[in-house]
Amino acid sequence: MKLNKLKVIAVLICTIVIASVTSACGIQSEITIGTQTYTETKILAEMYKALIEENTDLNVDIIPDLASSSLVINAMKRDDVQMSTLYTGEIFNNHFAISGTKDRQEVLQEAQEGFQEHFGFTWMNPLGFENTYAFTVRKELAEANGYTQISDVKKDMDSMKLGVDTTWLERSTDGYPAFSKAYDIKFGQVFPMEISLVYSAVANEQVDIVLAYSTDSRLKAYNLQTLQDDEQFFPPYDASPVLRSDLVNKYPEIQDAIAPLIGNLDADTMISLNYQVDIEKKSEREVAITYLKEQGLLKG
Repeated sequence: MKLNKLKVIAVLICTIVIASVTSACGIQSEITIGTQTYTETKILAEMYKALIEENTDLNVDIIPDLASSSLVINAMKRDDVQMSTLYTGEIFNNHFAISGTKDRQEVLQEAQEGFQEHFGFTWMNPLGFENTYAFTVRKELAEANGYTQISDVKKDMDSMKLGVDTTWLERSTDGYPAFSKAYDIKFGQVFPMEISLVYSAVANEQVDIVLAYSTDSRLKAYNLQTLQDDEQFFPPYDASPVLRSDLVNKYPEIQDAIAPLIGNLDADTMISLNYQVDIEKKSEREVAITYLKEQGLLKG
């Protein structure tokens, strides 16, 4: 019995020593990526992981389903997480003083400068798509009436039924009242509902137009078309990889590894990738790896 205990102790000591030596020699380093609950952030995390592990000596872990971007940011501040995907419109959530502009390049610059100054985060350039609110109609309705941008529906607004997230209706500064003023549009009927229900509601012709999310897989599933925000009412929400700057300083090769993604993922691509997970029930990892291989970014 005593011999068995000694063996266990010896194994534990060896394990601790090996782990310490490995860490000290820089042979094994861990990066933890945090994701929000929605699909695209999980797919992107799997892309980052695959590219980093193939092109560097680093190992990557993923913590999925952090309930909100604010939780992701707090986890990064604590160094529980070192990397994530965030959206430029995050600056409107009172993290620091901002100008209030909705210009995409200026919002990006404020995100990059503000998160560096206040949190020590390196906010990389956008991946190429944004995930923001988007007014959405059935494709056949858009084609029949020539709807390509929000202003186009003004001529028919009195007869149109709007389905919209309940909370958006109640927000005075960036909700329905402000939208109506900006576009001079007021729909004939308004139906408050959960955001998850708007896609089927418009597809089934229960309503004519809905406020949806611009990269949701159900846009493809229900054959819906988003309308251009020609008055730029909604703030830009361009997706970017964001890393702790101390991590970047220690391992600059991380940015090089994921650089091929920057500027190369458009909204249609992201909708398609989300569709494969949400509707076709593939795993986030499978979808990410397949896409990277198709693009020639991974071997094998």
